[in-house]
Amino acid sequence: MSQNSKESVPSEAPDLAEEFLDRTTPLSAIRGVLHRYPALSPAIVLIVAVSVFGALNDRALEPSNLSLVTQQVAVVGTLALAQTLIILTAGIDLSIGAVMVLSSMVIAQATVQNGLPALLGLGLGLAVGLGAGALNGFLVTRLKLPPFIVTLGMLNIFLALTLLYSGGATVRGADMPDFLTMTGETFPVGGVNISVGVVMMLVLYVALAMILHGTAWGRHVYASGDDPEAARLAGIRVNRVLMSVYLAAGAILAVAAWIQIGRSNAASPNTGIDLNLDSITAVVIGGTSLFGGRGTVWGTLLGALIVGVFRNGLALAGLDVLWQTFAVGVLIIAAVSIDQWIRKARK
Repeated sequence: MSQNSKESVPSEAPDLAEEFLDRTTPLSAIRGVLHRYPALSPAIVLIVAVSVFGALNDRALEPSNLSLVTQQVAVVGTLALAQTLIILTAGIDLSIGAVMVLSSMVIAQATVQNGLPALLGLGLGLAVGLGAGALNGFLVTRLKLPPFIVTLGMLNIFLALTLLYSGGATVRGADMPDFLTMTGETFPVGGVNISVGVVMMLVLYVALAMILHGTAWGRHVYASGDDPEAARLAGIRVNRVLMSVYLAAGAILAVAAWIQIGRSNAASPNTGIDLNLDSITAVVIGGTSLFGGRGTVWGTLLGALIVGVFRNGLALAGLDVLWQTFAVGVLIIAAVSIDQWIRKARK
């Protein structure tokens, strides 16, 4: 045996021992389970959150309060669904709230100020969402700009366009066709009032879950986010996949605009802009990795419910909105830290 081979034995032995010990510790076993089932950790957090807030305040579990939480989650959950698509590709979209507001103003103004039919107004709102997605996708795929910078810039652009288009005026739901505000109508389910917007959100989740896990496009989305270079070598047109993701997200944001109109019974240029933070929080808490390639839409739904429960529970506790935002920030840091820890699990 050569001198070099003899010297390599001592350095390899500790590595093998460390790897064996890491694989056999209970903590590493838990990490492996959480890696295989991304939606498990948010499900546990949701159960704990509901239990804690329910124990602290009896009103938290009352049907009227649960109705409020589910209806509030309709908008955040839909925005988070669009955000999930972007984050699965290792990107992030800071402009989704602004795009939703711009779409809602176009829908409302087109029907009220211009007298267009409700369906045509919705079509224009969809065009706005698709146009915003196409513009973001072009800047990311063609100009190779970082998604964070692109969407940060577009956030300000869309906010300015919204104010210019609307003149800062709110369009009341009473002035709109009933078809536009129907997403806010509710019906009882087991004592809890569920809105039409909630049903629309759930339909989107089911459809996207089936697409992501049952089609080649869905597999390409995960592959492009996990390792773009490997995806290219495998024959996947990564830029085309990214562009389609931004377009799909834009279409979802147009639906979110419709849900928001029904939820608030109005279209306001100042409503929902600050929901970017909640949408990102829902996605990250839901187990979708900020580094792309890992996550499920059902985890995002659980994350949206967690955000809704936390904000509602803290409001019932009498905490100021600023402290609610503080709590959401803590949730984001905790979720990212847990994600980093889970990513170390050996596949």
